Amino acid sequence: MTSQFSQRATAAPPRLWTLWLTVVSCGVMFAGLGMVFAPDLTRRGFSLLLYADAHHLDTWGVEAGSYISFVHAVLGAVLFGWGAALLCVVRGAFMRGERGGWNAIAVSAMAWFIPDTVYSLWSWVWQNALLNLVIALLLAISLLATYRTFHAPRR
Repeated sequence: MTSQFSQRATAAPPRLWTLWLTVVSCGVMFAGLGMVFAPDLTRRGFSLLLYADAHHLDTWGVEAGSYISFVHAVLGAVLFGWGAALLCVVRGAFMRGERGGWNAIAVSAMAWFIPDTVYSLWSWVWQNALLNLVIALLLAISLLATYRTFHAPRR
């Protein structure tokens, strides 16, 4: 008896989608590293995104700016870790055509996207929700394109 996480697809997914997800995973990792190693740039980027002014967050004072940079760095480390996990799944189970690889990518994307986007919208930070949507679409395109490969009826 096999579980949904160990079942093999009828065929491996097309190389395009493995490459696509590899690039997206590496993009998530590099974005995370950027948040860790370029805290001023990250703070200014989010300030520009949220307030249309790259230096607005700097007006909150040095202590607040330091805390914001710290939180961004922690978030960046989490993004780096998620990207690394995605990359391992993509280059392993997904590439081998294991249904669990597809499921792990889909579940982790939803586990991030839903609460992050709901909270962003609840907080009236639509800019972050829009950024989330772009990243989610990059993942969803490949997942939708390979759905039948991984979820076709078994014969």
